[in-house]
Amino acid sequence: QVQLVESGGGLVQAGGSLTLSCAASGRTFSNYVMGWFRQAPGKEREFVAAIIWNNGNTLYADSVKGRFTISRDNAKNTVYLQVNSLKPEDTAVYYCAASLTRTLIIRIPSAYEYWGPGTQVTVSS
Repeated sequence: QVQLVESGGGLVQAGGSLTLSCAASGRTFSNYVMGWFRQAPGKEREFVAAIIWNNGNTLYADSVKGRFTISRDNAKNTVYLQVNSLKPEDTAVYYCAASLTRTLIIRIPSAYEYWGPGTQVTVSS
């Protein structure tokens, strides 16, 4: 099993920044995919960004490209999401997810086997 715990969410004004963290523990493999998704009230969970752990390749949703950056710290088993230039439409619960069976980035939530409980990001206008 893999446990994921997010942190770093909060209330921020439009244009502000946050750093979200996701610490992974438990069983891990040498290569897996870590992703960030978000879900706003009344909307479906959507892909934000993901990273392939062993080579650092990344993929971003068009809506966050240039504003969000995903990165990882191998020693800490932690993945980060730096979110800059926040907009009110970025308001959502942000979830960290892990796939231990994939070697390519998939944008579909069902491709990820493990999920964190989420962290709320609220952007005021």
